[in-house]
Parts: sequence; C-alpha cells; structure tokens
Amino acid sequence: MSVVTEVSPDGQKLTISIKGRFDFAKHQAFRESYEFLQPKPDYFEVNLKDATYLDSSALGMLLLLRDHAGGENADIRLTHANADVRKILAISNFEHIFDVV
Repeated sequence: MSVVTEVSPDGQKLTISIKGRFDFAKHQAFRESYEFLQPKPDYFEVNLKDATYLDSSALGMLLLLRDHAGGENADIRLTHANADVRKILAISNFEHIFDVV
C-alpha cells in the first residue's frame, strides 16, 4: 500500500508514511488516513522517506491535513524527505508552514 498509517499506543501521534509518487492518485487514501480518527491525535508526522515525487496536489493535501489538525496551531512534522522532495517543499515555502525535519 502506498499510504500507511500508524497510531502510537497512547493515541497521541499519527504517522502517515507515503511510498512512491505523492500525487492526486493518493488523495483519497491520504485523507482517509486521518479524517475519521477519534479522538484526534495531538501530533502528526508525515514520513516522506519513501516518497519519490511530490506535486501540487500533494501540497494541497498537506494543507488540508493542516486545516484538519488545527490550522496554525497544528503540530505536523514532515520527516525524512529526500533532496528532491525537500527542494519542492522549500520552493513552495512549506518549510515556513510545517516543521520539516
């Protein structure tokens, strides 16, 4: 599966791992990975270690996650992005919106 989710044992953290191309084809699976979780986790991690590409629809999906998680107060980290994905995040100024580590 190209979108894999894992909730921490205490329910505080949701990790969403993306594999392959992060584009519109993953929209439904990505949204379903967080949308119906109850209670809502306090902290979200989007693990991009295995993401090979990011397009504008993926950036939009990340913004939708941010809105769902609390907007400006959301605690979301984008982790393990390769150089190409980091460059897209930097060009899009997502490093100012998300914690990219």
